[in-house]
Amino acid sequence: MTDSFAGQTVEIARRSLTTRLKAGGVDSAELDARMLVGAVLGLDLTGLITAAGRLVTPVESIRLEDFARRRINGEPVARMLGTREFWGLPLTLSAATLVPRPDTETVVELALEVLRGTPRPDGRMRIADIGTGSGAILLALLSELPGAYGIGTDISVTALQTARANAVDLGLAGRAGFVACDYAAALSGPFDLIVSNPPYIRSADIAGLAAEVRDHDPLRALDGGPDGLDAYRALIPQAARLLAPKGALVVEVGQGQDGDVGGLMTVAGLTQQEPARVDLAGIRRAVAGRKKPS
Repeated sequence: MTDSFAGQTVEIARRSLTTRLKAGGVDSAELDARMLVGAVLGLDLTGLITAAGRLVTPVESIRLEDFARRRINGEPVARMLGTREFWGLPLTLSAATLVPRPDTETVVELALEVLRGTPRPDGRMRIADIGTGSGAILLALLSELPGAYGIGTDISVTALQTARANAVDLGLAGRAGFVACDYAAALSGPFDLIVSNPPYIRSADIAGLAAEVRDHDPLRALDGGPDGLDAYRALIPQAARLLAPKGALVVEVGQGQDGDVGGLMTVAGLTQQEPARVDLAGIRRAVAGRKKPS
């Protein structure tokens, strides 16, 4: 039935949706149900509590039914709502961008740590985010570094449009530029910091990814080639040329890739002074290499 939530109170509808999502195998059913009901009704968490007794309308019920079906079929909540929070910042998504994940915040954390080790007296750092997607990493860094200017690159013009719109919405557009190119091909240095979350999944492993990722994230942002390292082979030498003396490259890596990526940095003349940063699962997720002083 398309109106199964109609006539239920908001609280009962939320519980009913939770039960349905759990039965459909959704691990985060309770959180997802709260977010989806809130989105349909235009209510935040406080609003859901204060409006718990009001009745769901037939139109709202139809939207909830659609959301329930899509979520059970593996579509991420962030894709359905078109937004995701990263580093406390609300970001709009598009089909050309990855859904930013908490693991990627380790790149921001390590980048800020690296910058604290070599501060610029005027604070006017120059940052590049290679394969910026929604702009998540770049905009997170700019939000923390009020004197910095950043450039985001992406091969997808649609992704760059999304990133630019996010910069505008966050009031950061005056300190952010966006360039369409393959990795860093169109950039000229020097940069104090280069960051990237490149594609690093082995091609043969794509089919085994969770449906939320495999079927909804852009393949080009996932597929790292036969051994998952193709993007690093292209990116790291470019970054080494573009970095200022003492500048740093910080990249996200897949599980078990930190040693190989560190080796590629060494070959390119970058030194690893900071240890890899681990994510919440204890996986070495962010690796940094620093250019030697001139």
